[in-house]
Amino acid sequence: MARTIDPAKHEARRLVIIDAALTCFAATGYAGTSTAAICRQAGIGSGTFFHYFPTKQSLLLAILAYGTEETRDWFAARADDEDPLAVVVAYLDHTAEEMSDPRMAGFVRAVSAVMGEPDVEAALALDTRVLEDGLEPWIARAQAAGQVRTDLSARDLTAWMLVVLDGFLGRVAVDTDFTAEGQRDTLRDVVRRVLSR
Repeated sequence: MARTIDPAKHEARRLVIIDAALTCFAATGYAGTSTAAICRQAGIGSGTFFHYFPTKQSLLLAILAYGTEETRDWFAARADDEDPLAVVVAYLDHTAEEMSDPRMAGFVRAVSAVMGEPDVEAALALDTRVLEDGLEPWIARAQAAGQVRTDLSARDLTAWMLVVLDGFLGRVAVDTDFTAEGQRDTLRDVVRRVLSR
């Protein structure tokens, strides 16, 4: 008789492994993290690990996909919001809050080390597209509402927002004195200046 799988328990175990991998990748980098170390951190055996993820890279890709889906869900949850500029600023705060997790700087460095891998590049490109698709309509609505400048297209303003966010994430990853929490207000100010009329 086939064993039935409880989807909630399956997903919970998967998230435990993802969380453990995030911790390990942040501490020792991608190359320095073994599947055995992830198993120890997660409190599982290697058989359980390989049941969920066939390779270490597939786990890294799952973490990236999880972040992409979280971004998609974040914007979807705001579909009925009425103040477009407030949504844009809330996304900045959301990003700064996520980057305040002490593991995130190390995880960004770990991902940077494998950016040349085609599957990783594809996952990061998808993440960027989802973020663009999330932000651009809100920036267009903010333009229509007279809240932000209109001399640049919503697409260009979105691109400039991503330049600022990428720079912010990159700096947090390499400079321990430049913290997401400490720089949150400046991030908001810089983006407001980019968007200002």
